Amino acid sequence: MNAMFDLTGKVAVVTGGNGGIGLGMARGLAQAGARVVIAARNAAKSQGAVNELRTLGSDALALTVDVADEVSVTGFFSEVAARCGRLDILVNNAGIFLKKPPQDTLLAEWQAVMEINSTGAFLCARAAYPHLCAVGGGKIINVASLVSVFGVPQAAAYSASKGAVLQLSRSLATAWAADGIQVNAVLPGWIDTPLTHAARLNVEGLNDRVVARTPAGRWGEIDDFAGVAVFLASRASDFITGAAITVDGGYSVQV
Repeated sequence: MNAMFDLTGKVAVVTGGNGGIGLGMARGLAQAGARVVIAARNAAKSQGAVNELRTLGSDALALTVDVADEVSVTGFFSEVAARCGRLDILVNNAGIFLKKPPQDTLLAEWQAVMEINSTGAFLCARAAYPHLCAVGGGKIINVASLVSVFGVPQAAAYSASKGAVLQLSRSLATAWAADGIQVNAVLPGWIDTPLTHAARLNVEGLNDRVVARTPAGRWGEIDDFAGVAVFLASRASDFITGAAITVDGGYSVQV
């Protein structure tokens, strides 16, 4: 492996890494040599992901965390440090989706989406900061969305939360650059995950519209995120911070 992309000896936390885009990123990090810590609430699902990552050569493990709970997050990162001895990479991927018109969205629903998607990313980044500083710097990859910049009428809460993730990434990038920490955002487009698979089946014409607008001519797959995760986690991106990288097959640039 090219030394610029070699993550051997590095420890990477991936929140929500037991499925979907998070698992795709975790696979890439594992293949590049990182020890991956799957951080999620569903212990059984996380163990399944860990078993898979171990077949890729990673000494992976799973720890339970509620990213929206400050005490849980603080305890989680202390346990990572105790179990793994260091922290080099944080992927903030945990999130939930709410499809509902804004006028019908309850305050509790709005708060739940914001707490997990945006507040969770902040809490994890803040808790990871001293551990990254302790090893001389590191990488934070925040999973935002195309709806961080595009409006979606049926997903106001989700769009707002992902817009916050994008701006958080830029703010952390400027705040922590002097500490040797690079913070970047990834903006997925239409990706084939269990969540979107249901939409493809239930929303008439959605599949055809997505394929027609995407120059690559297909939906994304979770393994399309392995490469960008390795790049942003490795020395290859040491002078890249505050960037927002779209992974959408060209969807957002098609006129």
